[in-house]
Amino acid sequence: MNVAPLSQVFEAEIASTQPLQGGDISEVMKVALADGRKMAVKRGAQVDTEARMLAAMAATGAPVPQVLHQSGDLLCLEWLEETRPSPAGWQALGAGLRQLHNSTGRTYGWPEDYGFGALPIRNAVSENWPEFWARQRLLPFLPALPMPMARRLEALARALPERLPARPPSALLHGDLWTGNALFGEGRAWMIDPACYHGDPEVDLAMLELFGSPPAEFWAGYGPESPGRAERRAIYQLFPALVHLKLFGTAYQGMVARLISAVGI
Repeated sequence: MNVAPLSQVFEAEIASTQPLQGGDISEVMKVALADGRKMAVKRGAQVDTEARMLAAMAATGAPVPQVLHQSGDLLCLEWLEETRPSPAGWQALGAGLRQLHNSTGRTYGWPEDYGFGALPIRNAVSENWPEFWARQRLLPFLPALPMPMARRLEALARALPERLPARPPSALLHGDLWTGNALFGEGRAWMIDPACYHGDPEVDLAMLELFGSPPAEFWAGYGPESPGRAERRAIYQLFPALVHLKLFGTAYQGMVARLISAVGI
């Protein structure tokens, strides 16, 4: 990654660079300037969209890294020192997510489409939540499924008006909130690498539970859950499971099948 132009942007020489583990969307590097400042620098085709998403999240008061600079395919973010998750950190994550979800819109979706790596994510705005979830989050994956499983997913999509509320709160969602996208500090937590849109706040909770179980401190920070959330969890977990199936192959077919069965289809 060529970060030389940043010396002019920040009016300081670059002292060191260190490649970091990134996601499927961007290269990531730790950059230290000669004046002692540090930042996380990402390079990718969609970093301008990410910068706008982080700005939208920050406007709600939710804890996210500050955007220091964005130009072309480069995004510079505040450097955050990471520690092991603590009870206080988990509670802070719950409180921060609630702060994000308290910001609501009038419709579901997002002004821009996004993507996980080469996989496009459609965000076309809708006023009907079950319709949005069917058209933008489930049905696009039908070609990736064996025919019997595809038919079951289609049946679930048709049944969504009876399974999901038509007009849940249109919360601002992180959109990809697993533990790898939560960064913990001393008694703090930040949300990173968003894939924002407006939708049912239970979507973020279901994603956080897909590969683990947040501790009690998280729920103490987040606050009360909506009645019936357990019955909707598998419907919302299907989307990230389908993303994993598309990106990483048939090893995730079993997860998708289990989740479809969990909703009784």
